Amino acid sequence: MSSTLDKVEENIFKLTSNEIKNNEILPQAQVYNGFGCTGGNVSPQLSWTNPPKNTKSYAIICHDPDAPKENGWYHWLVINIPSNITSIKQGEKIKGATETITDFKTTGFGGACPPKGHGIHHYNFTIYALNVEKLDIKKDTAPKEVESLVISHSIAKSTLCGLFERK
Repeated sequence: MSSTLDKVEENIFKLTSNEIKNNEILPQAQVYNGFGCTGGNVSPQLSWTNPPKNTKSYAIICHDPDAPKENGWYHWLVINIPSNITSIKQGEKIKGATETITDFKTTGFGGACPPKGHGIHHYNFTIYALNVEKLDIKKDTAPKEVESLVISHSIAKSTLCGLFERK
């Protein structure tokens, strides 16, 4: 017998991953390869369900708010994901989507690699359902500006948080 809470839960916009478990340590595949880190530097598999009916596109942002830098560190920004796409494979580039520059000064995914001894960092992978089909943003737009525009058009979001620390 399902409860009212179960019915509410099954209608919530939700992000899941085969690799990332909420509030658990990130797999080595999602760790950067450089700056003293030796991970796979591969974007994770992600799936999302129950988007609002009026969703016209999606955006994904991976952000580390604990980084010792104003506004934290942006690891991945993907915009203009078509509304018919609801999952991506590990390492996949999304056809029709645009990746903008990260704080690594490149496009694409940049894995976790906090400063040694800086404690546990939180890597927030957020999917945004947007009310527009396309955001007119250049690939070299500053990550904070991209995030602000995404948020201004967001009608729903869901976040998975992966953790990582370098001792």
